[in-house]
Amino acid sequence: MSNVHHFYPGLDGVVAAETKISFLDTVQGEIVIKGFDLIELSKKYGYLDIVHLLLEDKLPNQEEKNRLENKLKSNYEIQVALYEVFKLLPEQTHPMDALRTGISFISGYDEKIDDRSPDVNKERAYRLLGTVPNIVANSYQILTKKEPVHPDKDLSYSANFFYMITSRKPTAIQEEIFDLSLVLYSEHEMPNSTFTSRVIASTQSDLYGALTGAVASLKGNLHGGANEAVMHMLLQAKTVEQFEKLLENKLLNKEKIMGFGHRVYMKKIDPRALMMKEALKQLSDIQGDDRLYRMCEAGEKVLEREKGLYPNLDYYAAPVYWMLGIPIPLYTPIFFGARTVGLCTHVMEQHDNNHLFRPRVNYIGERHALSK
Repeated sequence: MSNVHHFYPGLDGVVAAETKISFLDTVQGEIVIKGFDLIELSKKYGYLDIVHLLLEDKLPNQEEKNRLENKLKSNYEIQVALYEVFKLLPEQTHPMDALRTGISFISGYDEKIDDRSPDVNKERAYRLLGTVPNIVANSYQILTKKEPVHPDKDLSYSANFFYMITSRKPTAIQEEIFDLSLVLYSEHEMPNSTFTSRVIASTQSDLYGALTGAVASLKGNLHGGANEAVMHMLLQAKTVEQFEKLLENKLLNKEKIMGFGHRVYMKKIDPRALMMKEALKQLSDIQGDDRLYRMCEAGEKVLEREKGLYPNLDYYAAPVYWMLGIPIPLYTPIFFGARTVGLCTHVMEQHDNNHLFRPRVNYIGERHALSK
């Protein structure tokens, strides 16, 4: 029998799981979430509707949605001891590392930590959805030497998340656009962080451990960290002309340009990017400043012309968050906050129908015989 196995770098095209959660249908150009097109959902429904769809397998009526929001609000607060932990972190700690620490810390308060049953896992998911925005926001507030911003239960889930990270209550349009971003980031089949969470869950590790690993994965700038990188490029360039030149120089130097291309979409634009592009135009019109919008459009044309690459969600989410007044270091933690529901759903599915991940390798090193 041959010791050589088929090798697909990065597991490109390898099917690693069967799922009823989501699917990137590149033929139809749809992001399928529990049977629905995510883009169509995003035009009619908000983030809590998506949460209910993923965790309860159906879109909620108003009573169910109210009940869901109240459940999440009952889990908004975090342990006082966690604030003290954040104060002990080095000042230069990245918010994603603080988030990873926070999720790991709260696991110790789960009295049923070893219970992997569907009902307990679902309650755990709701608890995390209520708690993660607080961890995201107040780890950053404390790292930047500010006082924690306590949740406001009079606000909607998304408005409260926005309030805690900015210390400002959003306008109606700001709340709508921020909620839309959470919808678009909520679930996306099997990217690296989701795969990481399922690999960890396959050992029968708990939900907190799986999500802690997902945070570490998402921090990388080839995954969640791309939105931060995009905004830094835009700020470095300042004008349309300078942004075009910056991108052209990066291409000339064969540098990776964040915010473009996708391992699944390949030669197609990420449909979520189009939704965020519309949101950026809306904010630009309201604020009377379309500089970032024009820069992004110009950059989009450069990459399409020179490399046949198209924007992904991070490319337009970055300037949207900037115009909403959100600090750049929180872009990726917010991504994680939105994706928490998708990750929890995948971990629960893995626990319910588990098979331990244990791939093989093709060994390409040398073999030596010991001298007699």
